[in-house]
Amino acid sequence: MSSAVHSTEEYDMDIRSLSSSRSHPQDPPYVHKVGLPPKQNLFKEFKATVKETFFADDPLRSFKDQTRSKKFILGLQAIFPILEWGRNYSFAKFRGDLIAGLTIASLCIPQDIGYAKLANLDPQYGLYSSFVPPLIYAFMGSSRDIAIGPVAVVSLLLGTLLQNEIADPVANAAEYRRLAFTATFFAGITQVSLGFLRLGFLIDFLSHAAIVGFMGGAAITIALQQLKGFLGIKKFTKKTDIVSVMHSVFASAHHGWNWQTIVIGASLLSFLLFAKYIGKKNSKLFWVPAIGPLISVILSTFFVYITRADKNGVQIVNHIEKGINPSSVNQLYFSGDHLLKGARIGIVAGMIALTEAIAIGRTFAAMKDYQLDGNKEMVALGTMNIVGSMASCYVATGSFSRSAVNYMSGCQTAVSNIVMSIVVFLTLQFMTPLFKYTPNAVLSAIIISAVVGLVDFDAAYLIWKIDKFDFVACVGAFFGVVFASVEIGLLIAVSISLFKLLLQVTRPRTAILGHVPRTTVYRNILQYPDATKVPGVLIVRVDSAIYFSNSNYIKERILRWLTDEEELVNKSGHQKIQFLIVEMSRNQAILYWIFINCSLLANLPP
Repeated sequence: MSSAVHSTEEYDMDIRSLSSSRSHPQDPPYVHKVGLPPKQNLFKEFKATVKETFFADDPLRSFKDQTRSKKFILGLQAIFPILEWGRNYSFAKFRGDLIAGLTIASLCIPQDIGYAKLANLDPQYGLYSSFVPPLIYAFMGSSRDIAIGPVAVVSLLLGTLLQNEIADPVANAAEYRRLAFTATFFAGITQVSLGFLRLGFLIDFLSHAAIVGFMGGAAITIALQQLKGFLGIKKFTKKTDIVSVMHSVFASAHHGWNWQTIVIGASLLSFLLFAKYIGKKNSKLFWVPAIGPLISVILSTFFVYITRADKNGVQIVNHIEKGINPSSVNQLYFSGDHLLKGARIGIVAGMIALTEAIAIGRTFAAMKDYQLDGNKEMVALGTMNIVGSMASCYVATGSFSRSAVNYMSGCQTAVSNIVMSIVVFLTLQFMTPLFKYTPNAVLSAIIISAVVGLVDFDAAYLIWKIDKFDFVACVGAFFGVVFASVEIGLLIAVSISLFKLLLQVTRPRTAILGHVPRTTVYRNILQYPDATKVPGVLIVRVDSAIYFSNSNYIKERILRWLTDEEELVNKSGHQKIQFLIVEMSRNQAILYWIFINCSLLANLPP
């Protein structure tokens, strides 16, 4: 057996050398000896491995050779990025942030009231969660575009998990709120821990396909849950699966529906969907769908007030407590059974909230071409939820709809979150009595219109075209949420993602390479029909790193390739295989060429 090591630039030259050696048998093949890497002691090797795993970006590089005062300033800037970019802040940037903050505030206020109901909490808790957390994030976050607050998926997930522990949130309202705050606290602890320990790569184990399916299923579930307020149903199922919800809807069709509520909900939903359509058709009119929810709330509230439709069965918000966030430090559970329940719920909700926020932040950072520090984001998101749990907030994260509006409104920095918080503060202080006659139907319409975009058919179709196994993960997560529950759908999504990862490690892809005519390139013969095999040579590519768990499979797969090629040679009478080349450039930083005389493997004549 002969072997050689080449740099990536020599790849094509080596193939030509191999071909020429076959055409001129008297010339020896072009080979190199494989050298051993320099020896390292165990401590240095372990230190290098830990550094590359957890500190690949070398976060302390900027602190080297600096004075103590400079290190202190750099440390503060690392914790509070606003101290760094705030020095170059200008009035022109503030003008963009002011417009963006006012725009997302008009969107978040009606959404927050509705999302709080998804979490089975009173409306003011949704507003509380858009006051304190955005302020914390503005000082600690590294994203310029992300808008912070409650979101539909996390609200539904939190409400479902909490209701599994406390069946009746109305009768046990105080206990339910305490468990919600405790779960929020542990969601924050989870996020901060991932950031400090630099374990953010763990959220990448939930594949994009699984997230697409989970979000789509959650959107359907959220929309179905809104049928209670949309149709004016008073007695509604506590379950979230589609069968139970539809049974509850049709069972109350004869005596539980309210036609005035349906008219209000259908009219406003049509208006909101039309506003979204206008915003998509003309990007300059992005503000139309942004202020649509607030206009809907104002119109419906005024209509209910002048007609006193609430006297005819139209359900209204009725009361939103006035004033800013009260302290909830003494309401957190730090002992007893509820401590473990809150920790378990918080970890799940925190991971989902973190996944959504990081995905949103990276998307807009790529669009504006700036770097997003994932670990800083985790610390910022976790800190705002820890502080929020002590200020009567529930789990907050980045909202895609609000972040998109924030981006389209021309936001420049995280100051737009501060502007939004100030508007929410003024609302809590002075305007909550105005929402007394707001019908629940308009909140349902707002939520339905907001979650419609979470069902991404284009992404699901693209996943189907690219990878059928990923599509199975997507569909499994979707149907798990829709037909079982949110937690079952999440479990299916994580399980399928981990199973796929395990399968790719233990059963890596292999391919036979052929020469692409009129080039010096060698590609997969199944993907490039014009590619031709080199006579007498079998070139196999292994598309994965080699571990103890897949080494036997790779050896057996290569031997099967050789056996198959031997059968083809016997049938066609072509030149017999003399050499096997295993191309493992994806396995190592350099190319390993292994020339194996096939007579040693398949009893072929040399």
